[in-house]
Amino acid sequence: MQLQEKDRRKVLAKISTNIPLQVTANLVSDEGYWKRCCLECWEVCDISSYGDSWKRMFFERLLKNIIEFFVPDTTDVKVVLDLVPLCRNYVKTLDIAQLLPPVKQSPEAMEDDSSDAGSDSDVIGPSIDHFDFSILLNKLINLEELHVTYGVKDCGMNFEWNIFQFTYRDCFSLAKAISSCKTLKVLKLPRNRIDDEKLRVLVKYMLNHPSLIELDLSHNLIEDNGAKVLAKLLHKTKLEKVNLCNNHISAYGAKAISYKVRRFSSLKSINFRLNQIGDEGGEALGRALVKSSVEDINLSCNELTEPVAVVFSELLTKNHTLKTIDLSCNNFGLEGGRQLQEGMSMNKTVMELDLRLTDIGQENEYAINQILHSNRERVKNAVCHPFKAIKASEVVSDHYLAED
Repeated sequence: MQLQEKDRRKVLAKISTNIPLQVTANLVSDEGYWKRCCLECWEVCDISSYGDSWKRMFFERLLKNIIEFFVPDTTDVKVVLDLVPLCRNYVKTLDIAQLLPPVKQSPEAMEDDSSDAGSDSDVIGPSIDHFDFSILLNKLINLEELHVTYGVKDCGMNFEWNIFQFTYRDCFSLAKAISSCKTLKVLKLPRNRIDDEKLRVLVKYMLNHPSLIELDLSHNLIEDNGAKVLAKLLHKTKLEKVNLCNNHISAYGAKAISYKVRRFSSLKSINFRLNQIGDEGGEALGRALVKSSVEDINLSCNELTEPVAVVFSELLTKNHTLKTIDLSCNNFGLEGGRQLQEGMSMNKTVMELDLRLTDIGQENEYAINQILHSNRERVKNAVCHPFKAIKASEVVSDHYLAED
């Protein structure tokens, strides 16, 4: 005999939140119960970031808290492993904002950061330096997003540079964990001091990943050799969005990536903001984008000048996929502005073109903004009045058929 809905709600409202998770995790699905659990644990609860699910919020936050306060060689790994069977079906995003180092540093801690990242000696030792994700990720069967920053929040007077160190052993354990998590779609590793050698290790394990579509490597130490390695990843995966903001990539690295973008990539968004690609790198990327699938590109703060504006002017007349372009904080000058205006006059698809602090002159900037406004209005009208847009296209088609 089943309870009526009103009686069922009364019973669920009386269930204590103190019942062990081993009982409730896979037995209670009522969102009201998990809302009460969340509100008892945290003062601020916004479920919009958790697929509007209180149960998902509870388990994602619980696992996040355990990992962020896990101390290697001190905290028992069983604390994490015991939670896995309870949360594995509900955790889709894992956002780790800090990772604590061991209280006692291992005597075999690496002293030579210039050693070969591929050597076996780099991964041998009694303990890793931070939490080992390889014991967890392959068990989270629905995990789609992983955000990790190696460092300590609110360290105060206990500040030391080594607590923000993403070591080689951290790199190997994370790389293996990523490789084992076949459902992972989004990987964000900002502010981890990832250099070319560590990136080579990560890319080695990410090659041919079946589901990865977004990669954030912003605010790291990646240089041209790292960009060259990353270019190989663009060819071997289905990546659609890459963020390389605030690294140390120059023209050589930009050219390596542009080669893959032109020939093999499924990339839709790339962010090169705050690098040093210069005119040579900017021109290479501009030419590569002519027949690419990229919809959004950011080349802000890259020491670009008039020659890049000329290339982008030609790009704007030929490309029909770009929607958002950020060229701000470069120095194109009046002539560069005129070139960009000329290109925009032939473009119907770009919705946003950021040219702040580029010295293109007020007249050029005003004319470009007017064109952008027209493009946005055209798209807005097409969305609001699709029937009219279809009729207009039919008229155009009939016109060309009549000419034939």
